[in-house]
Amino acid sequence: MTPSATHLVLIPSYNPGRLLAETVRAARAHWDPVWIVVDGSTDGSAQRLAELARADPGLRVFVRPRNGGKGAALLDGLTAALAAGFTHALTMDSDGQHPAERIGAFMAASSAEPAAMILGTPQFDASAPLIRLRGRRIANWWTNLETLWAGIPDALFGFRVYPIAPLIAVMQHTPWMRRFDFDAEAVVRLSWRGVPVRSLPAPCRYFTAGEGGVSHFNYWRDNALLTWMYTRLFFGFLVRLPLLAARRLA
Repeated sequence: MTPSATHLVLIPSYNPGRLLAETVRAARAHWDPVWIVVDGSTDGSAQRLAELARADPGLRVFVRPRNGGKGAALLDGLTAALAAGFTHALTMDSDGQHPAERIGAFMAASSAEPAAMILGTPQFDASAPLIRLRGRRIANWWTNLETLWAGIPDALFGFRVYPIAPLIAVMQHTPWMRRFDFDAEAVVRLSWRGVPVRSLPAPCRYFTAGEGGVSHFNYWRDNALLTWMYTRLFFGFLVRLPLLAARRLA
């Protein structure tokens, strides 16, 4: 596989469980290069990834000394990627939920329309917890309201391709977007900047603990974080409403 000089796969990872190595190998089978940002993991996964990287020049591992959250880990990786000359990053989780076999299609769509963000439309199976699906519907409604229905298929599904420069610019102008709020706030703020939205289907699977699944989602903490985020964004939406409406009517 010829390494891409413009697009890379970027995986944030925090205590991901035993599916990590399988996830990384699957990503590498479908793309070169793949970068992983270990976000202060305490489970020994940084050492296991370092061993994989020593035998694989297409795999690069960054290690953050302390856990700072998904957005903080991605910002470190995005900044390094931009400095290395990359223009786009496909983000995916390290726990096996996201479909590595769809990487090529998403990268091709990004290459065909580099100004756009390519967002995954999750195709859930019976493994998806009902309470998570209900929560997503609420998040998606608020996201679509605050972007004037820009076509964002799912606010929380992190399998997506971003143009790196505008995403870093957005993150540098807010202290938020560093934890679980990253995925939803990223698409709202990029949409406000006029970044087009394109979407592709992507299957998503939730693994049980017996299958090696690990979840760091905290129902009360993370839903409180999202509620605060959407409240903040709503006031920003009201300020931008005339511009967004004019852009939609143009």
